[in-house]
Amino acid sequence: MEETQIIDVARDGILTMVLIVSPVLLAGLTVGLIISLFQTLTQIQEMTLVFVPKIIIVFLATLVLLPFMIRQLTELTERLMDIVISLA
Repeated sequence: MEETQIIDVARDGILTMVLIVSPVLLAGLTVGLIISLFQTLTQIQEMTLVFVPKIIIVFLATLVLLPFMIRQLTELTERLMDIVISLA
């Protein structure tokens, strides 16, 4: 296996990871920002208020996006297996 192939595999893995994780992280970030804005506007400074909605939204986003995540991982696995087969 050449260096360029190794770099391509690593880049493909990192890109797949970013594609899988980004929507869930953005959902958590958006909810956290909205709740922080709400806390700032209402002067409510309860630290635990942020965690429960964030956990629920991240869980729901993961459930909704699970087919997309599985499809991305399957495509990555198929590409990796094609590379392994071509090396043999």
